[in-house]
Amino acid sequence: MTGSKIRRSMPLFPIGPVMQLTELTARQIRYYEEHQLISPARTDGNRRMFSLNDIDKLLEIKDLIDQGVNMAGIKQLFAINHRNTVLSFKDEKAERELSNDEIRRHLRKEIVQAGRFNLPASHQVNMNRFFH
Repeated sequence: MTGSKIRRSMPLFPIGPVMQLTELTARQIRYYEEHQLISPARTDGNRRMFSLNDIDKLLEIKDLIDQGVNMAGIKQLFAINHRNTVLSFKDEKAERELSNDEIRRHLRKEIVQAGRFNLPASHQVNMNRFFH
């Protein structure tokens, strides 16, 4: 997880400021939590603490409700978004692994080529810096 993603997921805000930022009541926020649309962190004293991601989700829920989407529809949309996020993460990871494998193959090929043509040792030392 990148630094900005970590910061956005840090539980920083108690419910009061979240109510002001989202213009939702405490009852509405608890209702969305009951329906597992958000899951704020809890302090040792069991107080809810919300992250920027939680606030974004609450604003998204509010917009969807204002557009006439019911709770079942919102849950479905969130489930689809979650699946797409998981799939794109897997795709990114596969691409990254593939590109690393391709780089290793290319470097090995260059080393073999350098050995065939008896290139100077200084060139071979330069190639070694890629392998730690």
